[in-house]
Amino acid sequence: MSGHSKWHSIRHKKGALDAKRGKLFTKLIKEITVAARLGGGDPESNPRLRTVIQKAKEANMPKDNIEKAIKKGTGELEGYNLEEVVYEGYGPSGVAIIIDAMTDNKNRTTAEIRSILSKNGGNLGENGCVSWIFENKGVITVSADKYDENTVMEVALDAGADDIKQEGDVWEIITEPENLNDVSESIKERGIEVQMADVMRIPKTTVKLDEKNAGKVLSLLEKLEDNDDVQKVAANFDIPDEVIEKIGQK
Repeated sequence: MSGHSKWHSIRHKKGALDAKRGKLFTKLIKEITVAARLGGGDPESNPRLRTVIQKAKEANMPKDNIEKAIKKGTGELEGYNLEEVVYEGYGPSGVAIIIDAMTDNKNRTTAEIRSILSKNGGNLGENGCVSWIFENKGVITVSADKYDENTVMEVALDAGADDIKQEGDVWEIITEPENLNDVSESIKERGIEVQMADVMRIPKTTVKLDEKNAGKVLSLLEKLEDNDDVQKVAANFDIPDEVIEKIGQK
């Protein structure tokens, strides 16, 4: 499994989800506000907003919170000026890392990200230093235990997906970012439960890690994602399944 899938799988197994730490709503509100500011407050004509609203609903965010965040983005309510920032750098073993953040104080966030990286075996790089390693894709996951390959492949391809592959205990369905919502909804309409649907940075190449270095990289990623301004973290690592099991049990 590649880095993006490994990381989400491990966080799930360890129970280290943002929702349990009170951070998920804060991150989602920021994302909704920016999406509405950039593309308007109508989710039907704003795919990015539609995606994050669905994420918010799945996280059981109250409807009022969603509506207020949209109105802050469109200027109907007074809000704070959020800026999207992308950081690029390296972690232990030369793993490439891209950090998507939203902040009202870029200087503060930059200093915090640089500090987290430097204290955990990494370093902040120049813009463009690792972005070429990744490509944006829509990623939908469904349980590999509940659904067989033929069923998922038929439904996914009929829905307009580009590819499907098994990543551990899930089927990973790949789409173009702009098709994510339509494909996800089509899959649900066919009776298949979607675990996750999101736009992610997928690495084209990966660095294989042993248990020692895997622990270092995962610790760094967890600290980055715990930062309130960080929305997403992508890294180009690969960890053998037996190492994943050991880490997940700790």
